Amino acid sequence: MKWKGRQQSRNVEDRRGRSIGGKGIAGVGGGLGLILVIVFTLLNGGSPTDLVNNIGIGEPQSEGTYTGTAREEEMADFVAVVLKDTEEVWTDIFAKNGMTYEEPTLVLFSGQVESACGIAGSAVGPFYCPGDQKLYIDLSFYDELSQRFNAPGDFAMAYVVAHEVGHHVQTLLGATGEIMPLRNEMSETEFNRYLVRFELQADYYAGVWAHHAQGLGYLEAGDVEEAMNAAHQIGDDTLQRQARGYVTPDSFTHGTSEQRMRWFERGFENGTIQGGDTFTTNDL
Repeated sequence: MKWKGRQQSRNVEDRRGRSIGGKGIAGVGGGLGLILVIVFTLLNGGSPTDLVNNIGIGEPQSEGTYTGTAREEEMADFVAVVLKDTEEVWTDIFAKNGMTYEEPTLVLFSGQVESACGIAGSAVGPFYCPGDQKLYIDLSFYDELSQRFNAPGDFAMAYVVAHEVGHHVQTLLGATGEIMPLRNEMSETEFNRYLVRFELQADYYAGVWAHHAQGLGYLEAGDVEEAMNAAHQIGDDTLQRQARGYVTPDSFTHGTSEQRMRWFERGFENGTIQGGDTFTTNDL
């Protein structure tokens, strides 16, 4: 992806190096919103909703000076450029549909972080919290993505950022507010089916962003393939098979590798909000 020297978003909050006190995230609660986890909880068959609770938030204990590696600082610049691109693309799309896009904030953290959804550690992976409309990323995830999950390349990380921004788009369009109350109205297995549709829609929106990024001339040869590979590597079936040797479809919360790739590709081809109705389609 062509990104060096381009404008970065001003909506970046750097909390790296902070120490957080208080309780962690546990169980399902009410009122604080839904943490939408990209990878790690699925390795053990967990659900994103297992990480949410109406808990007391601890006060930061210390704020030391944080010095990242040269590679980490480069990634910080990169995700800030990607966020700026998403701001421009979604502002334009919303305007064309008679709406106003409200820009989210990207929070960089190391180790653990406090959000309106609770306190999360790096093992949670990148997530979006609708309670404060912020994206949270520990930049060490880039190494996890490329080495542990075999999804290298800067556009693989761009896909991750765009997916979380997709959850912000869902919040602005009302999808998040519609799905969250369902957790208390149905079984976990039934709710997981809604989560899959919810996550696939975010993949679609990531593809919509990539469509417009290509139109602006930012994409390079192989970028789309990097994103597609990332979508494949973090599919529920692929992760469970690698972790356990077998899959349990009823526990899927993000969709299979094939589904994630297909909905990203569909968004990339369509480039519109209207093509991403994953909730009513019979062709998931």
